[in-house]
Amino acid sequence: MDIFKFGGASVKDAAGVKNLCNIVRDYQNGKLLVVVSAMGKITNKLEELTHAYLNGSDETHAIFDEIKHFHFHIIEELFQGKSNSVYDDVANTFVEIDWLIEDEPDNDADYIYDQIVSIGEVVSTKIVAAWLNESGNKALWADARNFIQTDNTYREGKVDWAKTNQIIQRDLVPLLNDQIIVTQGFIGGTSENYTTTLGREGSDYSAAIFASCLDAVALTIWKDVPGVLNADPKWFDETEKIAQLSYHDAIELTYYGATVIHPKTIKPLQNKGIPLFVRSFIQPEGVGTAITKDNNPLPIPSFIFKVNQALISIFPKDYSFIIEENLSNIFELFHKHKIKINTMLNSAISFSVSVDDQPERIERLIKDLSTEFNVKYNKNLELVTIRYYNQSTIDRVTVNKDILLEVKSRHTCQMVMKNR
Repeated sequence: MDIFKFGGASVKDAAGVKNLCNIVRDYQNGKLLVVVSAMGKITNKLEELTHAYLNGSDETHAIFDEIKHFHFHIIEELFQGKSNSVYDDVANTFVEIDWLIEDEPDNDADYIYDQIVSIGEVVSTKIVAAWLNESGNKALWADARNFIQTDNTYREGKVDWAKTNQIIQRDLVPLLNDQIIVTQGFIGGTSENYTTTLGREGSDYSAAIFASCLDAVALTIWKDVPGVLNADPKWFDETEKIAQLSYHDAIELTYYGATVIHPKTIKPLQNKGIPLFVRSFIQPEGVGTAITKDNNPLPIPSFIFKVNQALISIFPKDYSFIIEENLSNIFELFHKHKIKINTMLNSAISFSVSVDDQPERIERLIKDLSTEFNVKYNKNLELVTIRYYNQSTIDRVTVNKDILLEVKSRHTCQMVMKNR
C-alpha cells in the first residue's frame, strides 16, 4: 500500500494532469491511493471569492465565473468534447457554491470559508479521476470527507483519529483491491456532515492521515523541486538538496516554517515508522529526499525565512515580574485569537514573540493584552531560522540587518530582523 500526494502545482493545467497520470501509470508496486490538492492557485482564488461574498462585493459572481472557466478549460483540453460524466460532475459540484452565494451570509465566516474553499479539492480530484479512467487506469473517486472525521473547528479541523481509523478500515480498505483511489487533501467532515478544512496547505497532512490509518509502506509527496532543499530558492541563489532527513529534523524544519512539507505531516508517519519521500513530478526518475527514522544529523546548514512578521513585546504595568501566572494568561489570549507563535523569548520583565502579521487578529489580541500589560508592536520584520548554524551562516543572513530578537539552542538559531 502506497500513498502519492500531488500538490496544486502538479495539476495547474491539462499537461500537469496528464503528467500525474503518467507517474501513476508507471507505479507497479501494489495498491495505491492518490491525494490531490486544488489545481494551481485555485485555493487563493476561492479565498478571494469567500472574502468577496462575505463583504457583499459586486465582484463575487465574476470571481466565481473565472474559477469555473478555469476548470472547464482544463476539462475541454483533456477530453476535447468527448462525452464524459466529468462535465456534469464538476458542474454539479459548483452548484454547491451557487446555492450558498445566492443568499446573504448568515453563518460564521470560518464555516463559510470551509464550505467554499473545499470545493477546489473536490473538483480537481473529479477531473484527475476521470482522466485516469479515460487513459486506461482504473480509478475510483472517493470523498475524503467520508473518511477523515474532525470536530467543528472550521479552518483548523482537529482530527478524531479513532473514528477516522475505524471508518477507513471499514469502508476504504475494501475499495483498494483492484483500482486506484483518488481522494482530496485539506478537507474533512464532521459528525453532522459539514465540511471542514485542516489548515492552509493541509493536503500533506491528509496524505499522512491516510498513510497512517492504512499502514502504508510509504508516502511520496510530488513537488516541483528535486527534494528537500537546504533553503528556499526564492531567498538563495545556491541551494543544495538534502538526500536524507530524520523525522526529528524534518519536524524541526517544518515547525520553524520550511514550506516543502506541512508541519503536521511527519508525526503520524513517525508513529508508524512510515518513510516519506519528497520527489519531483518534473523529473520523476530522480531519487528525491527520504525522511526516515535514521537519526543522522543534517549534512549542511538549513535556512528558513518567514517574512511579514510582527514582534509583540509584553511588559508588566506595575513592578512585578513576568511569572508563570502571567504567561498562562498571555498564552490563553494567543489561543483565543488563534495567533500562532513562531518564536519567543522571556525575561524577568518582558515576554516577546514573533508571529505572522495578521492585522485584525493582532489588533484584537493587543486590545485584550493591554488590560493587564504594556504592549509594544513592530511589524514588517522577517524571521530567519538556521538549523545546524555556525557564525558564518549567521553572518551570511544578517548583512545590513538589525537583530531585534535572537534565540539560540544547541542546533538552532532564530533571529527576528529588520532592514537597516
